[in-house]
Amino acid sequence: MNYEFKFPDVGEGIAEGEIVKWHVKEKDFVKKDQVIAEIETDKAIVQMPSPKEGVILRLNKPEGAKIKVGEILAVISDSKDPIQEQKEKPKSVSVVGELEENTLENKIIKKETKDKKSVLATPSVRSLANSLGINITTIKPSGKDNRITESDVQNALANKPLPAEESSEQPKILKKFDFFGYIERIPLKGIRKTISDNMIKSHDAIPSVTHFDEIDITEISRIREKEKTNAEKKNIRLTYLPFIVKALVSALKEHPFLNSSLEGENIILKKYYNIGIAVDTVDGLLVPVIKGCDGKSVLQIASEIEKLADDARSRKINLQDLKGSTFTVTNVGSIGGIFATPIINYPEAAIIALGKIYDKAVVKDNSITIRKILPVSLTFDHRILDGAEAARFANGLKLRLEDPNLLFLELD
Repeated sequence: MNYEFKFPDVGEGIAEGEIVKWHVKEKDFVKKDQVIAEIETDKAIVQMPSPKEGVILRLNKPEGAKIKVGEILAVISDSKDPIQEQKEKPKSVSVVGELEENTLENKIIKKETKDKKSVLATPSVRSLANSLGINITTIKPSGKDNRITESDVQNALANKPLPAEESSEQPKILKKFDFFGYIERIPLKGIRKTISDNMIKSHDAIPSVTHFDEIDITEISRIREKEKTNAEKKNIRLTYLPFIVKALVSALKEHPFLNSSLEGENIILKKYYNIGIAVDTVDGLLVPVIKGCDGKSVLQIASEIEKLADDARSRKINLQDLKGSTFTVTNVGSIGGIFATPIINYPEAAIIALGKIYDKAVVKDNSITIRKILPVSLTFDHRILDGAEAARFANGLKLRLEDPNLLFLELD
């Protein structure tokens, strides 16, 4: 008995995906749980295991095609022998009836072929009309000797009515140039489409304000340099980010409205601290989440950041690692730039952007000295908190990073 393997609901409200790669071909024998395809959703690339053992009779869609949840992905046979799928016979009740239908079809085909040959057009024009799904016999010619031209085909396409239910699915002819020169069109899809939707949602729903400040992290820099060797022995790359995450958690506990969200008429204060870390990938930003940061050491956080960032860039990240954040950090300084105006990761109350760390001459203890400065940009939901509370939070973060003794660091 044949089994129709339908694209399952992979969670996170995902309704469709794109088939990135088939790992099998038709007539291949597969074992249960063997990966047969990679499907890209707007969150990650999901590896699809076969639900049963058998032979692949049919792959329902080619690579690059969209597939919706519930649509048939592949048809699998119980047999271990390669079996070609039988085509469904016409609904004739007798052989005579079947022959009559085939004869009628042949007559229609012959008539269409004869009509097309009576039309004057070059082979390239005929090919264009065929590729656009236009019956060339219906086109009014404008060329010499009533010959149909390429322009006639294009005009016929422009005047062709689209079916009411399928208009959005019809192919469109898009120009490869604008008024000034040639252009390239890149479909807004996958992660980039999700980012677009989320940014619009956040921008439209949240009245946000950005607070800017600078933090002296000279002492943090010294601690990091001292502990880097210890971290490397454990195969951990120690950056500034895990220190900042620990300081953020401590400041969030003191200023809980920045670790909240607004749901209807209620402000939801989160009593857990899951910090999202924005990761730059070739497809766009993904935000892996470090869960329970208040109970983890700097080295544990550093290790998780590195692993989840690698998983995000390779698009092999677990969907569970992309949800549950209560506050987000985006590190624009790793690329360059001082300040930014980050958009809140909806529905959170705030997000902080870290700028490029640089050396700055400052006055300290009545003398000029060179210090390492971290620029920060804090965007917050003005419905939940005011500028004064945001400034107090920034001051609390600043105090903890400028005096690391205030932080409880577990570097084992």
